Amino acid sequence: MNTFDPITISCFKAYDVRGELGVNLDETIAYRIGRAFGQILLGQTSHPKPTIVIGSDIRPSSHTLKLATIDGITDAGVDVLDLGMTGTEEVYFATSFYDAIGGIEVTASHNPINYNGLKLVRENSRPISADTGLGDIKELAQSGKFSPATKGIVTPNTDKTAYIDKLMSFVDTSKFTPKKIVINSGNGSAGPVVDELETRLGANIELIKIHHQPDGSFPNGIPNPMIIVNQKSTSDAVVAHKADFGVAFDGDFDRCFLFDEAGNFIEGSYIVGMLAQAFLQKHQGESIVYDPRVIYNTQDVIAKSQGVAQISKSGHSFIKQVMRQTGAIYGGEMSAHHYFREFFYCDSGMIPWLLVIELLSITGKTLSELVNTYIANFPSSGELNFTLGDVNAQQICQALEQKYATLHPSKDTLDGLSLDFGNWRFNLRSSNTEPLIRLNVETKGDKALLEQKIGELVAVLSEHGAKPADH
Repeated sequence: MNTFDPITISCFKAYDVRGELGVNLDETIAYRIGRAFGQILLGQTSHPKPTIVIGSDIRPSSHTLKLATIDGITDAGVDVLDLGMTGTEEVYFATSFYDAIGGIEVTASHNPINYNGLKLVRENSRPISADTGLGDIKELAQSGKFSPATKGIVTPNTDKTAYIDKLMSFVDTSKFTPKKIVINSGNGSAGPVVDELETRLGANIELIKIHHQPDGSFPNGIPNPMIIVNQKSTSDAVVAHKADFGVAFDGDFDRCFLFDEAGNFIEGSYIVGMLAQAFLQKHQGESIVYDPRVIYNTQDVIAKSQGVAQISKSGHSFIKQVMRQTGAIYGGEMSAHHYFREFFYCDSGMIPWLLVIELLSITGKTLSELVNTYIANFPSSGELNFTLGDVNAQQICQALEQKYATLHPSKDTLDGLSLDFGNWRFNLRSSNTEPLIRLNVETKGDKALLEQKIGELVAVLSEHGAKPADH
């Protein structure tokens, strides 16, 4: 046995590893995680040449953490394919494409500069979460009881050709009509992929690139387009360049945020509805997976398009599981994660905006024309985040149930608490990634009712010590 002293590791979360640099995540911990990951996957495979693919985002700490993780994987006796600087979806793609037994992306995505983390998948790009093996990796990493092995080898592979081919397989460029698109890479990892896609899109497509160069110091702020102040640069550029739409990415570009031709930010649930409709027009009768936070518009679209609605608990591991179980062609979350059957049931931030180019070209409509009916028919609050006081989320949910008990709403607890009153509903759930509770409210065509109910619900949360968060 190659034994190490046992340590406590506190950076394991529900879906991934995330921690503060020098506090609960460093190169020693990354090595142990890589070693444990490699050893466990090696023990579960009969692959003749077991390999793990790994990439990292643009943060300076990501490269050093990646090297430490690689050292751990190879000490476990597993070969490594080093993809260089990547987005998370490139690791998802490469894990399946290269028939690897697992994959790791070293990234902190949209978290502050002093954080970093690791996203892990097993063979066929299947997610690893607290319910599907992440706990075993943590236990072994903490114990330090590693098995001796012949050291694996590292092979660099930064060729993105196959990945770009896969992205382009989702659209027919011959249908593209002239479009001007603002792309905000947030100085994250998206820039090089956007550049390679640009060479494939054809002369009809003009890209206006802002905050384009990868820069781990993030001179224009941490790339998190969910924060309202961060949306202004994309919105202003769309207006200034008279673009057809705008796209903004988070740091590892597994999420894609869209702006219409007037620079208006479009809430993610409406994009889910739009893409669901587009897929169902091409593939009748297919299943569409969505999360329970905002559902009215998506359910309406699926019903009218004669698709099969499949609801799933929020979170990529749950969405992917339901998609695999049902064979769904597409899945979407209002948080701007979009999942595709033909992309190994994984999420991609690049595929959605390519589909929007095709959709605008085929329909001859603007992006606002495609989504404004959705917005008018089913207005929603957008996700409202709150920090908790002395009471927990369960106590707040109980208070809300008591408040509305006499109205006899339909109740669902698939993911937090959802109460549906027929013409309006809300969902309140604890975040899986941050110490927050998240509130979403929606109505059927009644903006005044929406504002009234938001006020009611926020008042109850306030009474129980919950305070609005800054995002």
